[in-house]
Amino acid sequence: MGVKHAREYSDILGELAEAIHSIGDGYLFFEMEPADWEELEEPQRFELMEALADDVFYALGEDPVIHVGSGVVAYRPKHHIIEVSVDEKESRIIRLI
Repeated sequence: MGVKHAREYSDILGELAEAIHSIGDGYLFFEMEPADWEELEEPQRFELMEALADDVFYALGEDPVIHVGSGVVAYRPKHHIIEVSVDEKESRIIRLI
């Protein structure tokens, strides 16, 4: 199927990467050790989160819920959004239209 969107993909990807980056342990998706993550500088970390966001975006077309570290990324097609649950208190909404 795929994630349907009307906004520019680059805009969606940027917002999704930022939301995934706010998940404190999102790097666990890559099976990285905390020490390895800490060694990276912020631009490198964000670059990894952009790559992850790209992969997650396309994977949501097959599986509408993906766990990223302690967070959850969910595609809500009826509402035309991607919801990133950063933790139990914070969620980020990425609008697709």
